Formats: sequence, structure tokens, C-alpha cells
Amino acid sequence: MNEDQIIEWKVSWRNEYLKWLCGFANTQGGVLEVGRNDHGQVVGLKNANRLIEELPNKLRDLLGIVADVDLLTEHGQPYVRIAVKPYPVPISYKGEYHYRSGSTKQVLKGAALDHFLLGKTGRCWDAVPVPNVEVNDLDAVTLNGFRERAIRTQRLGADALTEDNVSLIDKLRLTEGRYLKRAAILLFHPDPEYFFTGAAIKIGYFEGTTGLRYHDEVCGNLFTQVSKTLDLLLTKYLKAAIHYEGLQRIESYPVPQEALREAVLNAVVHRDYAVAAQIQIRVYADRLHIWNPGELPKTWSLAKLLGPHPSRPFNPDVANAFFRAGEIESWGRGVQRIFEVCHETGVPEPTIQIEPGELQVEFPFSEVYLEGMMGSGQQINKNLRETTQETSKTTQETTQTTQETSKTTQETTQTTQETSKTTQEKILALLRDDPELTHKMLATRIGITPDGVRYHLDSLRKAGRIRHVGPTKKGHWEIVNNNDE
Repeated sequence: MNEDQIIEWKVSWRNEYLKWLCGFANTQGGVLEVGRNDHGQVVGLKNANRLIEELPNKLRDLLGIVADVDLLTEHGQPYVRIAVKPYPVPISYKGEYHYRSGSTKQVLKGAALDHFLLGKTGRCWDAVPVPNVEVNDLDAVTLNGFRERAIRTQRLGADALTEDNVSLIDKLRLTEGRYLKRAAILLFHPDPEYFFTGAAIKIGYFEGTTGLRYHDEVCGNLFTQVSKTLDLLLTKYLKAAIHYEGLQRIESYPVPQEALREAVLNAVVHRDYAVAAQIQIRVYADRLHIWNPGELPKTWSLAKLLGPHPSRPFNPDVANAFFRAGEIESWGRGVQRIFEVCHETGVPEPTIQIEPGELQVEFPFSEVYLEGMMGSGQQINKNLRETTQETSKTTQETTQTTQETSKTTQETTQTTQETSKTTQEKILALLRDDPELTHKMLATRIGITPDGVRYHLDSLRKAGRIRHVGPTKKGHWEIVNNNDE
């Protein structure tokens, strides 16, 4: 017999052991035996009779609980057995909440204490009311967009289009009395991070394990975060492998878009927003890694998560709104769907790692994709050459493009007829024609995000190929000639 979740041994009594009894009451109950050593051997107990008289009063006065206190003997040696039942309300000792985990005792603090207290009252974190926030403070554009999606997926009635925002929020059960719940702020407020530190997403591209090349921070309400994160990943961080079927250009991402979408939605909807840490998405040349603060239901294992299971959202009110908007299902199939999509598209399955207070998902890129990216220039040249031979209507521009394609890399984001130019070469060509082009104008013409343009402009400036003259908003760009370099 050994000490475990429900058994603790002590050689003698000290009042500080009330913390252990407090921990038993806050979990599944347990037994503290006084008069046993760490090997489970009874060594006897002095003043055992006095102890069984004093302990019931101490438990009542200092913990507010009632327990069975018995005087027992083994091999002629007395010891005291204190059996504590689990309590449905939180129990504290001198203002601290103790918790039994395995064979150790912990003092609950921060987010863990918050969840413990809410759990004892049958509530979830996202259902807690927040004072000093009104429906008028929520983003009307996001609310209208939610209405349209919910009606399109038939998860709200058509009357949602005509009812006011107060009625919509009430219909989604995002109020408690006259207060908005935390979920309402996360879902529809323009700046949830003002209320909840870390309610955002951080994306970074890394070379090796520590070499951060560039990064973005995605803020705003949760619907906006999901949309912007997916857009950034697909336009800036993940390079698509390209092949041609006739004249049609086909792009294949290393992570299937549906699987990526499910993974981002899972991280956003089910994360622990009581933890002041952002969701982190790290992109490498050979993998994509998502980390978010959160945990599985207490009785769940990784095997249960990967198999058929009921829906048990960490944030029920947040999950309900995403379900009404048609973004997620309510059958607990999100993780299964990720694996199904990866299997259907022939890419490696992701790995999932669960640690106390955090979940991690990693998508390894396939060998076929990595080899294709390394030899993409040759493959594009081959495909374009075959297309030219088979198409009698090919224009002179297409022929010229075919001859120059071998000079390009897969990173190009231009059309087939301009494949020979890299993104930076295209930027230089545009600036030669119009030196006053802004980041947004360049992004529109090239087809990448403004952040992507900013990254390439910084690279060109550091390389000494361009310089900016005049004020930031009213200046212009100058191309540095080779003689100036």
C-alpha cells in the first residue's frame, strides 16, 4: 500500500496538516492517517485520545467541514484515521484553496483558482458577467456579419435580420441579468484584449528552432481573429506548391485548408482565456505548430480526444455562437475531421501533445511537398513547356514566360505570364513606373498582404536596392542603381 490521490500518512499531527484535509475536501475526498510513517508502518501516536477530541472542532471551525475521526490500533500501536468526503462547495484554509493532485497538495492560484471556484458553482469562465459594458459597445459590423452567416446556415431564423442587437445577444444567451457575459465581449467587442490579457493570436515564421524571421499579431473579436489568421497563413506564411493541368495553375498547401481551418477554430473556441497568454502559431520550412493554453475535460485522455466523443466545449457560450454562425459543428468531430482531411489528401497526420494547462498540434509537411518546393523552378519550366507545345493559341508573352521560368522560384506570387519575376523584382518594376505607390497599392497589384509587402520592402532597403525619400506618408521611393551600390 502506498500514498496516492486519496491516502496520506503522517507520523505525528501538526495543524498545518489541515491543508491536506482541505485538499481532500476540494477534490474527491480522502483519508489522512496520523501515526504511520512514509512506508505505511504504524509507529504509534502520543496523546491520540486528546487528538480525536480536538480534531472535529478544528475541522469545523477552521475548514467548515465535518469528517469521521477514529482512533484505531495496529499491532498494539494507536493511530488516528481522518476520513474526509468531497464537498460540493469550495473549502479554504486561512484564505487559501488547497487541492489534491496525485499524491501531492497544491495551492490554487490565478487561472486554476478561477476555474476551480467556477466549477464548484457549476459555471464556466466564459459565462461570468462583466460590468460596465453595454450592447452598444459591441461591433455592429461583426454582429451583422454573424446574422448573415447564421441565417445562411439556417441556424437562426430569418427574423434575426430585423431584430435589434439587444434581442440577438439575448437570443444567444450572452447576458446574465443586465450584464453581458465574457463570451459576448470575446465574440463581438472590437478589443477583447482590453478586458482579457492575451486574448489574441501570434504568428511567426522561424528558421531553425529560434531564428524568428517575421511575425504578426492578430487582435480583435474572435470571428475576426479566425478570419485574419487563416488569411495570413495562406497568403504570407505557407508557400503553395504549384503544378499545372493544361493552362490551369493548381496550388497545393502543405496543410490542407480545411484541416488548418479546423485546427485554428479549435484553438480559438476551446482555449483557456483566463490564462494571459496568446495562441502561438509557429511556421517552419517543414512544419506548422499551434500552441494554445487549455486542457481537456478532467476524465478525458488523448485517446478519447482522437476517437469518437461527445462535444464538451471549454467555453460553451463561445462555441454556441460559432455553431450558430456555421463555423463549427456540435458533435465533437473537429479533431477527427482534421485527421480525415489529412488522410484524404495524402499528407501526414498531425501530432497532438497534451501537457498540464496547454495543448499543442503540429502538422509535419510531406516529403513530396518539400521535394517539390526544392525543385519547383524546374517543374514549373517543364509544365509550361508542355503546355506551350499542346496549345496552338499560345501568345508571344506566354512563350517568353516559358523561356524565363527557370530563373524563378516557387515563392513567386505573380501570374503565369510573369512567373520569371520574384516578388521583390515585381516590386522594383512597379516602383520604377510609379515611385509613389503605397504598401496597400503594392499589395493589391501583387496579390499579397500589406505585411508581406512591408517585409519585402524592408529586405530591399537593407540590401541597398531602394531608399525612401521624404515624409513617410508623402514621400516616394527611389531605385538604387548598381553604380550606387
